[in-house]
Amino acid sequence: MSRIGRKIITVPAGVDVKLTDTNHITVKGPKGTLEQQLSPKMTINVGAGTIEVTRPDDENESRALHGLTRTLINNMVEGVTNGYSKTLEIVGVGYKAAKNGKTLTLSLGYSHTIEFVEENGITFEVPNNTTVVVKGIDKQLVGQIAAEIRDKRPPEPYLGKGVKYQGEYIRRKAGKTGK
Repeated sequence: MSRIGRKIITVPAGVDVKLTDTNHITVKGPKGTLEQQLSPKMTINVGAGTIEVTRPDDENESRALHGLTRTLINNMVEGVTNGYSKTLEIVGVGYKAAKNGKTLTLSLGYSHTIEFVEENGITFEVPNNTTVVVKGIDKQLVGQIAAEIRDKRPPEPYLGKGVKYQGEYIRRKAGKTGK
């Protein structure tokens, strides 16, 4: 049986979980509301302060969906209570970030600036001009927006210039060798 799927999710106080007959789950907490349609094959039991996910049989698809369903629900509960964030670092001479209102403006060595607008519950913080923090309650959306920002100038292996995740290791290559 799935080790992750067997774990029981504890719902903290202040979080409200609603489940329909078709496994459409809505999680409401202090930071916001998330909802998602989950697989109708899984059986989800919402108790007093706990959520348990069980599977109908031991087929490969059911086994795969078991852990996935439990993790998706846990991420929703975690998101509405604490939220998620990804920190990006900008490395390079002249590369910088600035925030004007709800717009994140990046100067990454191109002839134009790159702009991202806060939407769908995603917010940007710029503690200094080489650090961008992407925050939100939806784990998937926070990771997606952070990946899109990183894709505008991924770190290159020779000098390490570009946008990278905080703590990401960039494998470096040796440059040209002289005579």
